[in-house]
Amino acid sequence: MPRSEAARAESTPSRTAPAASRWAWFARRLALVVVATALVAFGWAWWASVLPGTYFAMDMGVPDYGGGPGGGSGSAAAHAAVHDDTSVGATAAIGSGTTSVTDLVADPDRPADVHVELVARAERITPDGGEPFDGFTLNGQSPGPAIRARQGELVEVVVRNDDVADGVTLHWHGVDVPAAMDGVAGVTQDAVRPGESFTYRFVAEQAGTFWYHSHQASHPQVVGGLFGALVLEPAEEGTDAAADALAAIHTYPGGQRTINGAVGDAHRRAAPGETVRVRLINTDSTPTSAWVTGSDFRVLAIDGQDLNRPGQVEGQAVELTAGARADLEVQVPAQGAVRVQVPGASLVVGPDGAEADTSSAPRESVDLLTYGEPAAVGLDPAAADRTFAYDIGRWPGFLDGRPGYWWTINGGILPAVPMYMVDEGDIVVMRIANNSGEVHPMHLHGHHLLVLSRDGQPSSGSPWWVDSLDVEHGESYEVAFVADNPGIWMDHCHNLPHASEGLMTHVAYSGVTTPFRLGRDSGNDPE
Repeated sequence: MPRSEAARAESTPSRTAPAASRWAWFARRLALVVVATALVAFGWAWWASVLPGTYFAMDMGVPDYGGGPGGGSGSAAAHAAVHDDTSVGATAAIGSGTTSVTDLVADPDRPADVHVELVARAERITPDGGEPFDGFTLNGQSPGPAIRARQGELVEVVVRNDDVADGVTLHWHGVDVPAAMDGVAGVTQDAVRPGESFTYRFVAEQAGTFWYHSHQASHPQVVGGLFGALVLEPAEEGTDAAADALAAIHTYPGGQRTINGAVGDAHRRAAPGETVRVRLINTDSTPTSAWVTGSDFRVLAIDGQDLNRPGQVEGQAVELTAGARADLEVQVPAQGAVRVQVPGASLVVGPDGAEADTSSAPRESVDLLTYGEPAAVGLDPAAADRTFAYDIGRWPGFLDGRPGYWWTINGGILPAVPMYMVDEGDIVVMRIANNSGEVHPMHLHGHHLLVLSRDGQPSSGSPWWVDSLDVEHGESYEVAFVADNPGIWMDHCHNLPHASEGLMTHVAYSGVTTPFRLGRDSGNDPE
């Protein structure tokens, strides 16, 4: 018998072969088909996740119109665009843009009322009372200089990058700046490379406590020191800045917990009986809490927004999610001092040398859903023009070709996430639900969110406006905002490693485009 016929005879069971032998042959062939199919599916999933070397922000995601005008799936075009470096991305699916984000600026002819120059450097830092580490400074210090302006003034900040190799930007966290000034590398500007500079200009339309930080390679740069406080005082005269106490909470490399750059205790001199507004800023990527000994207190504001008729608080903590701020009003006692505590650090407010008691964290926290008294909010959520879902989960898969267990938005791993599309003037309602197993501090750029409900319970206290919202596992929030600031705005988790792991998308205004690019070859890495 020829060899080919012998081989066929061995590999193919004859019709007279036992049934078991025939089934074994078919089983082997079926297993090969299954394995081959799985490999093809695996390869397709990998290829579909790989982002091009450069791409536009509008390539990221599938347009979601929330039931408003401009709908149509657009998903195929958006998905294809992200694999095409020559494409203008999902713009093909949502209609041609007419306004570049670079055109959305403050009056270029108006002179600045407040001018600040900041120089970013990579250098060795030793926190007050701490251990040295390799980090980043602004004007040779970390935190960077506190910037103060009055409501209505035009603020101009020139940032020069001396030698930060990855480049830098500054994002004005919680300030509803014009889109071109938002400081997001690859979306609103290119990263400022060593030897270059960028000028930020915006009118301080708001009053309150804010902060600034790098949004280029943001996790290592913010942890390493590229941040600072921003205080916008009310327009009316008579505000006493001396009655303010800044308290920027930050954990530097090595687990060094600080307030205003000092490990352990920071101090603010104040006379007995003096009332002081303590401006707490959580610059870390994880939530924290604050509590007070030596005084009752009131929560005057959250995220730069005053609360209506806040009541006295005793024996409760105040929760601050990542990026959040809380203004507390305390009064220095006749004897001793006030201690505002966070885990691992304190701000002592009182006369020099005055003692301040310490205490463990209270078991209960102020519930901002019920704290204070209701007031008019200036929008009607029942008349929403668009309604969106932002469902946070987790699923195994590929993120830009990397296998892992990634965060998902509405079931998709980036770039298969929604791009929330709005028109200027829209009233928007969004339901944020978290079933991912971890807490997420959610941050929308360029806007403040009005909390309507938590887990179905309506807000009954003061209007609670936030730009950074803590969403625990198993929780859901309904929030609303007015689309009154055109641009392309990041909507992401402010646990910065989570954002870099895919928990990030955008709210985009129809008709707005960007010339800047993201991707491994772009030099822009906002997270």
